[in-house]
Amino acid sequence: MTIFTTYDTIGIKEDVSDVISNIAPTKTPFQTMIGSDTAKNRFFQWMEDSLRAVQVNAKVEGFTAADATLTAPQLRTNYTQIMEKTIKVSATEDAVDQYGRAKETAYQLAKAGEELKRDLENAFVGLVQVATAGDSSTTARLTASAGSQVTVATNRFYTGAGTPMGGSTGTAGPLTEAAVLAVGQAAYNLGGDPDTLMVKPADSLVVAGFTGAAGRNRTINDGSKTVTNAVNLYVSPFGEYKVVLNRFQAVKHAWLLDPTMWAKVSLRKWTREPLAKDGDNTKNMLVGEYGLKHKNFAADGLIDNLT
Repeated sequence: MTIFTTYDTIGIKEDVSDVISNIAPTKTPFQTMIGSDTAKNRFFQWMEDSLRAVQVNAKVEGFTAADATLTAPQLRTNYTQIMEKTIKVSATEDAVDQYGRAKETAYQLAKAGEELKRDLENAFVGLVQVATAGDSSTTARLTASAGSQVTVATNRFYTGAGTPMGGSTGTAGPLTEAAVLAVGQAAYNLGGDPDTLMVKPADSLVVAGFTGAAGRNRTINDGSKTVTNAVNLYVSPFGEYKVVLNRFQAVKHAWLLDPTMWAKVSLRKWTREPLAKDGDNTKNMLVGEYGLKHKNFAADGLIDNLT
């Protein structure tokens, strides 16, 4: 007798998982840690100031007062940047039953929201772009990234340069503990109080290696069988720095940050805008307009020109 098997039958139901796996990274550490602000204009401004250097201050009894030299605050400026993604889905696509999502439009809009958040993180710390006014025809408006909002002469350390602090770029080099300490000292001397060391994933391995320096070791005496080789908090003479990894920051940068000195400035928060129908479909645009503000360009330190 011939056996009837699944190879002969017609109408077997498909076995498709009702879960869609997506491991693309969505964490945006810089945006998460900094503050927020609002703008009422695409061109926004703020001021920063500093005190004069300490000096010997002693006067004779009965002295005649002399007018001091006064300085005005420094005006800082930036622009907001428009970001968008438009989703167009046919009516049939939204009507059919699908695995892993109820409606294609909702699924694609959720993905777009995560993508735009990553794009904004990239604009803030992944790129080195200067503030650009743009125009209404060919040039998009750009917000100055974090890398364009530090004082070059005192707060930017170049690896491989003859005069690292504020010098020329020189030959690219690796992250070193000496560079972290130099930037930490510079920020401390200027009155900054950074508490976060933000690095790319590859440089987290370098930071983990700081524990191997002479005279430093980790003792495990609790019977644990877990080997730990990570540094979550780096204690320096100039402060304690929480180590934060950022997949989206520029590979040539490492940051010593005071998150309270930064703000994500919104002119228009992320919004879904239904667009006019042009046929048997639905069209939605996710759009937002944001800028970046560093409240004081001397508050933080940037290690630049890393390999």
